[in-house]
Amino acid sequence: MAKIVITGNGPLKGQLTVHGAKNAALPHLAASILAQEPVQFSNMPRVADIETMCTLLEAMGLGCERSGSAIEVLAKPITSHVAPYELVKMMRASILVLGPLLARLGKAQVALPGGCAIGARPVDLHLKGLEAMGAEISLEHGYIDARCSRLQGADIYFEKVSVTGTENLMMAATLAEGTTHLRNAAREPEVVDLAELLTKMGAKIEGAGSDHILIHGVSGLSGCAHEVIPDRIEAGTYICAAAMTRGHLRVQRCRPDHLEAFLDTLNRMGVPFETGADWVEVLPHQGLKAVDVQTHPHPGFPTDIQAQLMALATQAEGRSFITENIFENRFMHAVELQRMGAKIKLEGKHAIVSGPTQLSGAEVRATDLRASACLLVAALCAEGQTIIEDIHHLDRGYEAIDQQLKQAGAIIERQVD
Repeated sequence: MAKIVITGNGPLKGQLTVHGAKNAALPHLAASILAQEPVQFSNMPRVADIETMCTLLEAMGLGCERSGSAIEVLAKPITSHVAPYELVKMMRASILVLGPLLARLGKAQVALPGGCAIGARPVDLHLKGLEAMGAEISLEHGYIDARCSRLQGADIYFEKVSVTGTENLMMAATLAEGTTHLRNAAREPEVVDLAELLTKMGAKIEGAGSDHILIHGVSGLSGCAHEVIPDRIEAGTYICAAAMTRGHLRVQRCRPDHLEAFLDTLNRMGVPFETGADWVEVLPHQGLKAVDVQTHPHPGFPTDIQAQLMALATQAEGRSFITENIFENRFMHAVELQRMGAKIKLEGKHAIVSGPTQLSGAEVRATDLRASACLLVAALCAEGQTIIEDIHHLDRGYEAIDQQLKQAGAIIERQVD
């Protein structure tokens, strides 16, 4: 098992470049199932989850050719409608192939998904939506079995905002007969980027970015070329790392307009920064102020940066109140931060962080993808050496983050036992 060893050594400096968004790239790859021609992607991140999705597509008969940050999904005949457990268990986003397979083939068999253990993320919203579109669905032996002759347009209301639910049903609806209304739909930038991809492929979609999306079904979709949007979570992680170390760091090839709630929170904390069309430059701060923040679906504060912000809050004067409204088990990183000396009190979905606290290096364990990023950020300003174990979580969502941080002056190395 690999681990990362970090020695806190002062401010990060220089510039870092953000890669393509994993959470956009995964539904993009799933959407290629719908096309009858090759689909070419650029700015694809080289992370474990992307490799898993490509392997899943290849298991269905499609071809994936990678060249650097580009991936071309070849339009080979789909020979299997099954997403097997041995692949799905590695990545929850595998559920995204359900809608495209069903729409394209009229049948799909997908294992119930795995992924990070950050709380219940049921797929019932996906299944209810597909049933409303005419699919017959059963759950047997750990698999979702879905069948239909052709999906029909439907009026679907999400009882709870779901990003993957919105994406799955939007993809399925592109080949449905008639018009599908998705109400209380997710508004995340990744949903908008998926709609732009599908539109290039010939889909007819209105309202992406709002909570009401209209999809007018078409008979078929073609190939196209598409560039994946920058990863706003990777950008936010680097920004937190810079602020954590009182650094001066420019984060480039990002989208500040995708980070508005996060940047507003940093502004309230006293982090000075400047923004341009595709960059955020963090300047050295003179001290941080405690902040109250609650995670919400976009355009609210993103749950995927909550852990990194909690690390930063350990350096703020006063008591910060962090409320996690999306996932009920996403404070597992707090216990590991406490091992490093953080003063954190957990009360249900609330975390109270008292600071500023001088963190100290320790042996800690990454429990999920964003928890691993949180511990990495914390280690950058801790006294002494921090060893982060179980970093396979980190590799699921961050491309060469250890090498990136080393470029900015971090003392960091990867070790393999």
